[in-house]
Amino acid sequence: MLYETGVANHLGNRNSNQDRFDVVESDEGVLLVLADGMGGHAGGDVAAQALVDIARDRYLNGTRPVAQPGRFLTEIVLATHDALVSYAAEQNLGNIPGTTAVLCLIQRGHMDWAHVGDSRLYLFRDGLPVFRTTDHSYVEQLYRQGMISRSEQDSHPRRNHITQCIGAMPQAPEVELGKGKGLRVDDIVLLCSDGLWGALDDAQLGLMLQQEGSLDEVLERMAMRAEQISYPHSDNISVVALRLTSLAPVAPKPKPKPAPAPKPEPAPEPETPHVDDDKLKDAIEQIEQALRTYKDELKR
Repeated sequence: MLYETGVANHLGNRNSNQDRFDVVESDEGVLLVLADGMGGHAGGDVAAQALVDIARDRYLNGTRPVAQPGRFLTEIVLATHDALVSYAAEQNLGNIPGTTAVLCLIQRGHMDWAHVGDSRLYLFRDGLPVFRTTDHSYVEQLYRQGMISRSEQDSHPRRNHITQCIGAMPQAPEVELGKGKGLRVDDIVLLCSDGLWGALDDAQLGLMLQQEGSLDEVLERMAMRAEQISYPHSDNISVVALRLTSLAPVAPKPKPKPAPAPKPEPAPEPETPHVDDDKLKDAIEQIEQALRTYKDELKR
């Protein structure tokens, strides 16, 4: 499986950025994570960062490929919630930090996802949104009950009220899961905070994704456009996306071979001793003289 990823993040008209996101890669797949810290609660950035950190740690240090993606993603969300509840108690905080969450695990050309709150996951195919998650929000409930229209959601006074989140309250959230959706080449999986989708509707997102350029460049233009449209009330804007470029399996990267042991240096050859020629002649003459003397003595 081959793919291209891209990210973009804008502060918007806010004093701080409480969005967090990550792209966690391995030989077996990739995990996309996005969190929108709740600005109405102290420590929204802490909550969002906690989700990203726990997701990265569990994916990279766990068994891969993940055999039970739904359970794996749910455990990340619930572990983050428990960590935030404990953090608030230890720090004597009046409120528990809170965040939305959307996670997508892609393995062997299939995607599994989980979400809590109103951060979204989209699947775009040929520029069309063939799937998106359902917001856990008050206005989404009203719409599904037939009480308001889609256009009325944008202007509703409680449009930012979410019904599920990580943290913010002691009770654990209800995690919504999606599983086993097969991807095709050129499909785009997109995760975003409400700062993006609140300014650009699904059709606009699809059209912009078909523009030329790298995925990073396309997402940057998208975030800039969302910020312009919602000015001067733009929220933090975050978006993470993956475009599938091939479903062919890719061999894992080979582990580096240990360096070969150094070869022993060859023993130096013994030096031939230098003999002075004159001394050698003297020695030979002495030997010959000794032999002559020895023969003379034998004759006597």
